[in-house]
Amino acid sequence: MKKRELGKSGLYVSELALGTMSFPDNEVEAKKIVDTAIHAGINFFDTANIYAGSKNEKIVGNALKEHRENIVLATKVGNKLNADGEGWTWDPTKRHITEEVKHSLHRLGTDYIDLYQLHGGTMEDNIDETIDAFESLKKEGLIRQYGISSIRPNVIKRFLEESTAVSVMMQYSPLDRRPEEWIPLISRSGASIITRGTLAKGYLTMEGQKRANASDGFALYHTADLKQIVNTLNEEVDDLHAASIAFALQNKTVASALVGARTTTQLLDSIVAYEKGCSTDQMDNLKNLTAMHRYTEHLI
Repeated sequence: MKKRELGKSGLYVSELALGTMSFPDNEVEAKKIVDTAIHAGINFFDTANIYAGSKNEKIVGNALKEHRENIVLATKVGNKLNADGEGWTWDPTKRHITEEVKHSLHRLGTDYIDLYQLHGGTMEDNIDETIDAFESLKKEGLIRQYGISSIRPNVIKRFLEESTAVSVMMQYSPLDRRPEEWIPLISRSGASIITRGTLAKGYLTMEGQKRANASDGFALYHTADLKQIVNTLNEEVDDLHAASIAFALQNKTVASALVGARTTTQLLDSIVAYEKGCSTDQMDNLKNLTAMHRYTEHLI
């Protein structure tokens, strides 16, 4: 599997990354998924401190233990779980970030995090304090690099301008092309994009039509529009799963396309799709059939 550099970080990540949010609670099954990924050449794994009430980090850490030196491990911070375990609150303060990294390191069973990501952000945040927290953790050697996971253009722009962030994780797929307007800005900053929602909640897989029929819409597609576009794409694009992964990776500002998996079968489907790729004609067809929407909020 090919690798690309994450920003100018010196970290080289596989073009296909594994998002672990939907991992099973069963550690044996989770390890099977991880081992399948490793065998296929995936070296980039992403989790977050709040996934599964913080249990996900522990499951991921245990599954990756024997591979730690050969993989790039990413997690996120900024959302703080409530004491009752129901929901979370936003806390981008230096105090929270510098405390929470210790908990993540413990759960992951590692001495350092390769990529630590701010899990959201608002324009009301004290951005200087937040960035100072990440820079301090870099100096301590607890993290190697940091980035942001957000779909708010104004938050992303300010974070990149004020920091040495190497990555932006954002929802991007043929069904959500809003980031395209902002790719040049991210590229000029020297950062890379990590796409999440690469398969648009499964609408761009073999199960897409079934899921669309039971959906109430996605991104800026309303229910009826979503059903129509998913049906059209399945009729006009040879392998929608393969084309969607290739779509995410067509721009070199994208370092890695993140896919999730609850089972080894789901992961293998994405690996096969990645390896299959997509012809230029099919890519052009995919682009012509989908709308290039733009963000309408969080612009200033």
